[in-house]
Amino acid sequence: MQNSLLHNRGFLYGDALFETVKILDGKILFLEDHYFRLMASMRILRMEIPMNFTMEFFEKEILNEVKKEQFEASARVRITVFRKEGGFYLPKDNNIEYVISVSKIEKPIYQIENSSYEVDIFKDFYVSKQLISTLKSTNKIVQITGSIYADENGLDNCILLNEDKNVTEALNGNIFMLKDNKLITPPISEGCLNGIMRKQIIALAKTIEGLTVEEVNISPFDLQKADELFITNVIKGIQPVTKYRKKEFETNLSQTLISKLNTKIRLG
Repeated sequence: MQNSLLHNRGFLYGDALFETVKILDGKILFLEDHYFRLMASMRILRMEIPMNFTMEFFEKEILNEVKKEQFEASARVRITVFRKEGGFYLPKDNNIEYVISVSKIEKPIYQIENSSYEVDIFKDFYVSKQLISTLKSTNKIVQITGSIYADENGLDNCILLNEDKNVTEALNGNIFMLKDNKLITPPISEGCLNGIMRKQIIALAKTIEGLTVEEVNISPFDLQKADELFITNVIKGIQPVTKYRKKEFETNLSQTLISKLNTKIRLG
């Protein structure tokens, strides 16, 4: 085992946060949203934010790594921020360090693939209905065990519940439900990730005439009554769900929103 891991607080205690960003044509998509979410999360976890950790610094550090790998056209970048080593549950130092990893994305523009995508509920563990659940921390054991469950059962994804048995999110993104011209997604207070793409999709959906957008609780039973279900994250954009239990879904709104999303990026 590498000696650096033996004392790393992210490895030992999950005392770390991360942001996953998408690079397109040498730019970080939704830069401000990613930066301010990371800063807010660090404050919530009482990490000491360095004075030089400005948005410009955040952008420069990420793009430098992208340039080194020659992935400027399109890439997935993860920046992981962790408290400096020392202490047990009580840290000796609230100052931070960080690492950046880069991988290539083969399909840079957001698009929807015409393939089946089946989900079901993951019931073994629940998402806690609290502020910490909304952060991108490195404590993702619910998502890990849920992903294993999905793989074992031939599913493409699973939907997570909170302790009230309400829908919170999917394993790798926020969830939206269309029913009777209402687009519904769980509120952040239900414990779902405060997603960057969630924010973008809510804003874009509000520009569609005849469609209302609501952030309200969703029960597992509501999902079977939906006209459409889809999952959002920054890397994929929108992933339509085609089947939940015995119900099959349309993808019309997903197609409309992905088109609006790509237009916004091009104009951005």
